[in-house]
Order: sequence, then C-alpha cells, then structure tokens
Amino acid sequence: MQDLDSFEEPKPKYIVRRYLAGFIDYSIVYFITFLLVFILGTPDDEYTYHLNGLPALIPVLFWFLFIVCLETWFGATVGNTIVQLKPVTFSGYSKKISFGQSFKRHLLDPIDMFLFGVIGIVIIKTSDKNQRLGDIWAKTTVTKY
Repeated sequence: MQDLDSFEEPKPKYIVRRYLAGFIDYSIVYFITFLLVFILGTPDDEYTYHLNGLPALIPVLFWFLFIVCLETWFGATVGNTIVQLKPVTFSGYSKKISFGQSFKRHLLDPIDMFLFGVIGIVIIKTSDKNQRLGDIWAKTTVTKY
C-alpha cells in the first residue's frame, strides 16, 4: 500500500494545447516558406517553383528566427504563447530555457511531429516528466504560464 505522504498527483500533460501550439507555429512557418518560394523562386516548365543557391537558406533562417530565437528571447513560441504554455528547464521552473535547449528541442520536431504528432503524443504520454523527444534531449518540459 502506498503511503499518502509520498503520493504525488500526476502533472498535466497539456496534449491538446501542445498540439495546437505546434500546429500554429508550423502553419506560420509553412505559410511563410511557401510564400518565399513563390516570391523568390523560379518556375520551371511545369510551373513548379524552386529556390536555389543562397535564397534557399532564407526559409531555414526564418524557421530559426521564428521558432528557436523567439523561444529563447521571449520564453515561448507564438503558438505556445497563444495557448499559454512555456518550456522550462529542469534547473528551475522560473528560468527561461537556453538557446542550446531551444535549438535541441526544435531540431527533433520532425520526429516528434511525424504522423501528425502521434510520435510526440505517445512519448509525452509515456514519459515520467511529460516530455517529447526534443524535451528529453534538451532536458526541458512544458508547463502552463
């Protein structure tokens, strides 16, 4: 039998909020990327647009500034701010995450968001600290404001 003093209520996972935040953030990233490809790209014979050379780095730079840098500077991405979530480091819940932690978190977004986020949701649900793969690597978790 478990001692009542040692009983700890499970922390909320915020699955719907986290999913919505990712959807908002990456909808903006994809929209701007498509816009940049259409504006800066060159069409081929089949009217498919391509970005070549240095302009091809502009969408990557936008992702970096919009996701990683905004999260580092302001403590949350646009999507996380809208749904009132923020990533926190395990070294203290009042401390904003570092640049390196933000970069690690989002470098693994393609894996966490694979199959419309199923991979990330399964990992969050089975993780002791409600972390997705990027959070585990960066030693962070997500909490409500």
